[in-house]
Amino acid sequence: MRQYIFGTGLLSAITGGVTLLRGLRNHEPFTWRTALAWLSWGITLALAVGAVVDTRRARRGHTISGDSPVAKKQQKLLKKRLSR
Repeated sequence: MRQYIFGTGLLSAITGGVTLLRGLRNHEPFTWRTALAWLSWGITLALAVGAVVDTRRARRGHTISGDSPVAKKQQKLLKKRLSR
């Protein structure tokens, strides 16, 4: 489970969210740039969580969609699990 939580995608999404929260705490005005930053953070977080879910599904032997970044490594991850 640690390999999922401490993945670089999730860590960068979390630190980006912390940075955005600090901006809110400083009572700066909410502008269109701030809205785009929050939207970008949401997309980044969704992609990171999706990659974690796809990796876990591939390791358990479930099929994943072909547009996933993990799709090419699916057979390798399954073989690694079966060798345990």
